[in-house]
Amino acid sequence: MNMSMKLRNTLEMKGRKSIFNRLSLIALATSLLLPVGAHAKGEINIYSARKESLIKPVLDTFSEENDVVVNLITGSADALLSRLKAEGDASPADMFITVDAGRLHRAKAAGVLQPIQNDVLSANIPSHLRDSDGYWFGLSQRARVIFYNPKTVSPKDLSTYEDLVNPKWKGRICVRSSANIYNQSLVASMLEVEGREKTQAWIKGLVSNLARPPFGGDVDLLKAVAAGVCDLTLANTYYYGRLGQSDNAEERNVYNTVKLFWPNQADGERGAHVNVSGAGITAAATNIENATLLLEFLTNRASQEWYAHVNNEYPVVEGIGAPEMLAPFGTFRADTISLSQLGENNREAVEIMDIAGWK
Repeated sequence: MNMSMKLRNTLEMKGRKSIFNRLSLIALATSLLLPVGAHAKGEINIYSARKESLIKPVLDTFSEENDVVVNLITGSADALLSRLKAEGDASPADMFITVDAGRLHRAKAAGVLQPIQNDVLSANIPSHLRDSDGYWFGLSQRARVIFYNPKTVSPKDLSTYEDLVNPKWKGRICVRSSANIYNQSLVASMLEVEGREKTQAWIKGLVSNLARPPFGGDVDLLKAVAAGVCDLTLANTYYYGRLGQSDNAEERNVYNTVKLFWPNQADGERGAHVNVSGAGITAAATNIENATLLLEFLTNRASQEWYAHVNNEYPVVEGIGAPEMLAPFGTFRADTISLSQLGENNREAVEIMDIAGWK
């Protein structure tokens, strides 16, 4: 049985809690009590901000094929980063998996990751989707783009992020809080391209066009567009794809009602803003060889195809198609700004969002 088939079979069985899973949790609990260096040969300990169902099946396949025990702890990105900082050199974690280049940069800046140089990862992952110093590597892409209600908006009226300040959108836009890292990274990308003055003016114009104060998460915003609370919003593509796969009829209706628009696609424009989920090897790692092997595994074709399907995200490896729920919206040109800059510009992005009134 080839690896793609095994991954699909594993996905079908994800609802069953296996004996292996329980043993892995026990093994991790035990490892936390051991002194540094007491890890068994042939294991890897992972802190993941991705939910277990979105990562564990592919980790199980890696474990089976490489005879490596994978011990997994999941939690919120901020909580796991705080844990890594508190544990310091005594941390049992070998790998940190999280979402958004801004968060990955925070981990790098906090000193909890270490750089690696690897020819396989360099060949598989485009340079702008990994840290320029080798501290973290993108594993999947999501685009933060425009979603609109076709009952009130014609796609002919849409064009760029910059055009969202046009007076024709007055009282028609919904966004989530400026505290959200996804919005911060979008603004950070604009800072890199447009500079501070133009970006701050754009934020002021966007805020003046809001239908109501910032609220909720991306799914809430998509539901608001479908319900007519506002006519368009900014959201990550994987949330939209997730609605299309939902068992909830109301959520599938949102997917069928709201439409996706790729901004900044004309000649000379920078393309749609993209970000990543990604991973890095921790500074305290004692299983560096296994962690590196896992990173390579997560960028092979079968893993990338599975990851895209389950997470509704775009592969980082070129030549692999879009996830099923996003395939109908075709291909798009992505902004190729180095995602390292999103982290570098984060502080300034937060500052000008506050100054410009994005609450």
